Amino acid sequence: MLRNHLREHRRRAFGFDPGWERGHRHGHGRGRGRRGDTRAAVLGLLVERPMHGYEMISELEQRTGGVWRPSPGSIYPTLQLLEDEGLIVSEQSEGRKRFTLTDAGRAEAEGAERPWRGLDESRISEMQAFREAGFGIMQALRQVGMTGNDDQRRQALEVLNETKRKLYAILAAE
Repeated sequence: MLRNHLREHRRRAFGFDPGWERGHRHGHGRGRGRRGDTRAAVLGLLVERPMHGYEMISELEQRTGGVWRPSPGSIYPTLQLLEDEGLIVSEQSEGRKRFTLTDAGRAEAEGAERPWRGLDESRISEMQAFREAGFGIMQALRQVGMTGNDDQRRQALEVLNETKRKLYAILAAE
């Protein structure tokens, strides 16, 4: 229940759910959107022009200032699902699948939310600052965990628990 509240709060604050609670991949610290966000994003991109999967990944990363770079593991299953639903079709082009909306897909895409809309420079900068701060905290925590003595690790755990309480209190103050 609390996780859903946090997800909704991030959705309102950032325009989409970057999915920070699910962790980071390959140490890049990039957030991930939920499957619904990926679906809406793919449909929104294909309204503009036919694209390859990797092109969509790159385009979404660019439009969100590097904050959201969907993984191939979220893009390609979403493309397969949309194709199975008859909303997109694919054709081989230059050794890659190029995806295009069908009429049914275009109709659904018209009503789909564009996860990158509403992301101005200040919002992107804020999201990047959050990401960098979180990554820095994880680096410091890893260092304390690896090289700190028992007392230092205990103090770090107290700081983390207090920080967590304070962050939840910020959300509860809404």
